[in-house]
Amino acid sequence: MTESHAFDVAVIGAGPAGSTVAALLARAGLRVAIVERERMPRFHVGESLMPETYWVFKRLGVLETLKASNFPRKYSVQFVNDRGKESVPFYFFEMNPHESAITWQVWRADFDRMLLDRALADGARLFAPFNVIDLLSDGDQVHGLVARSNDDGDETRLELRARIVVDASGLSSFLARRFAVRREDPLLRKAAVWTYYRGAHRDPGIDEGATIILHTREKKAWFWYIPLPDDVVSVGVVSDVDYLLRNRGTPGEIFAEEVANCAAVERRLRVGRPTGQFYVAREFSYTTDRPAGPGWMLVGDALGFVDPIYSSGVFLALKSGELAADAILDAFRAQDFRPERLAAWVPGYRRGVAAIRRLVLAFYTREFSFGRFIRAYPQHRKRLVDLLIGNVFQDDVHRIFDDMSRFVDLPE
Repeated sequence: MTESHAFDVAVIGAGPAGSTVAALLARAGLRVAIVERERMPRFHVGESLMPETYWVFKRLGVLETLKASNFPRKYSVQFVNDRGKESVPFYFFEMNPHESAITWQVWRADFDRMLLDRALADGARLFAPFNVIDLLSDGDQVHGLVARSNDDGDETRLELRARIVVDASGLSSFLARRFAVRREDPLLRKAAVWTYYRGAHRDPGIDEGATIILHTREKKAWFWYIPLPDDVVSVGVVSDVDYLLRNRGTPGEIFAEEVANCAAVERRLRVGRPTGQFYVAREFSYTTDRPAGPGWMLVGDALGFVDPIYSSGVFLALKSGELAADAILDAFRAQDFRPERLAAWVPGYRRGVAAIRRLVLAFYTREFSFGRFIRAYPQHRKRLVDLLIGNVFQDDVHRIFDDMSRFVDLPE
């Protein structure tokens, strides 16, 4: 059976980017469809939020829902070096005394469902579980998409015609792969192995919800440590893909070996117990050569992904979704859907992403120390915190790299 529908915009994916685009467009009166391959809620990694997500949450109207949630509050990020020395926490409110300086550690299943519910309440229509399998097109011009039910025994086929198809499909990046515009980042060929612990150590007071970044011995890898609701901690190890995965054992064995290389993680985990399976992701850093084309555009992880180190993924998904929605609304008002108009926001956005990427490259340089850098240039502490909270879409924040380049080579 084939169902055919007509919309103004069809969004692939119901994650943070897709739901943000859909909510803002539907609220403005456009007919919006969301096509999601899984039933929501569904598992997803990426639980830590940057404080600058606050402003998109405010615009979406979900701040009160977040404030009423049981998601742990995140006041800071803390670093532990390869010798086990713990930094003073970077408290976001010290440089930005506003409630936006406090954010959350979230279960992505619940968080993503909250954003999707916002989009549906604003008038978007959800098709799930449906897997996008093709495009409706005439030459280079995209006119919609084709999807097939993911339910066993259900042979429903969807044809959704739309003026614009927005790819918010995350790391699978459907359109970017279809049009061969995805390009792996040669400087960030990383892999991750992660799991979840219950009852693991948490620091007291406002430090209970802090994200902790911990280096292993000799800086061969690093761990994230993210407190979640229900006394659960997300903990994962990241390193070069060859080092972490090649000629080694099972994911659980790799994880245990790396815990043994990081006394600060081992101390925190020894009082807890793992809750289940181990997960693996590899070579997840990439960008795209074209952010938009005739009848289509990319947002969120489909547009590019940097690295998990600073928890920028959800923030960039939300921000790109917001900027893309504004560009689409502008295009409909002008009835001008040229790709360059749809992508007018991308250069400024990518400049902010480039700042995060340069900070990531500094972190991965074994000889570099943020502590030594800030002691040498204390005037940059605020700019460093700006980078850590996601306040990257301002020119001033890039000045930190002029002095940081004296310590480490940071390609653009």
